[in-house]
Amino acid sequence: MTSTAALVDAHHHLWDLALRPQPWLDDPAVTSIRRTFTPDDLRSTATHPIAGRRLHSTVVVQCVADVPETEDLLALAEEEPLIGAVVGWADLTSPAVGDVLDGLLAGPGGTYLRSLRHLVQGETDAGWLQRPDVERGLAAVRDRGLRYDVLIRSHQLDQAVRLAERFPDLPQVLNHAGKPSIARGELADWGRQVRLLAGHPQVVCKVSGLITEADHGTWTTADIRPVWDVLLSSFGPDRLMFGSDWPVANLAGGWNRWAATVDELLTGCAESDIQALLAGTASAFYGLPRHAEDTEPPTGATQHT
Repeated sequence: MTSTAALVDAHHHLWDLALRPQPWLDDPAVTSIRRTFTPDDLRSTATHPIAGRRLHSTVVVQCVADVPETEDLLALAEEEPLIGAVVGWADLTSPAVGDVLDGLLAGPGGTYLRSLRHLVQGETDAGWLQRPDVERGLAAVRDRGLRYDVLIRSHQLDQAVRLAERFPDLPQVLNHAGKPSIARGELADWGRQVRLLAGHPQVVCKVSGLITEADHGTWTTADIRPVWDVLLSSFGPDRLMFGSDWPVANLAGGWNRWAATVDELLTGCAESDIQALLAGTASAFYGLPRHAEDTEPPTGATQHT
């Protein structure tokens, strides 16, 4: 392996609290990350290599149900060489969602919009992803060649399975492996549903957000390994992608500790599997540059969010 091989972080966030509020940061449990985070912060933080690879490209993901935030991220991606793609938000339930998507795609940085996401984890409707208005919105996403990032909690995985069944032609990625209950050790039902979901070839999965589902202060690699093993056996490395969930990951150890954990978990894996999990799957899913793995990490000035 060469030191120039790419590492893609397929899931991170950025926010500038002077520009746009993040109401979810009012929760006392996240006080430590209640500040602005910029691409330069990510560069200075993400220094630990994984399998000899250093951070090359990223996918920045929306945080709030707010189209202007997506516009901010798209404009930033146009100026920031580290960002290869944006996962944005639009109201899937709106009859005008197609027009909103068209506006985003045609606006500044619109070519970086590759996927949509909604915080389904916060919806109390046990069939939210199967609502007729939501399915109409998902069809609009599909018809524009976009993907869908599935953000749910483990008890909502049945919705993700039904979504995969009803939209075989919509590429989907499960965020944070469906948020397994690592801290409580309750993985049996999660594992069964993940295996069902992995039976749908249009669905891939992010190996991200796991350390914040474990005990924030005491987790070890041994706590993460059972989840890793299920994901690897269910999806295979060519349908898994590394993500940091930074800066949320700072609540449970941070970017470098998670990177070191993934580095350890990859011990003994074939080079082709490592390439898929650390760059190939994300590059294919999000339409990142085809030969990113053969280029040097980008440098240069950044535009803060």
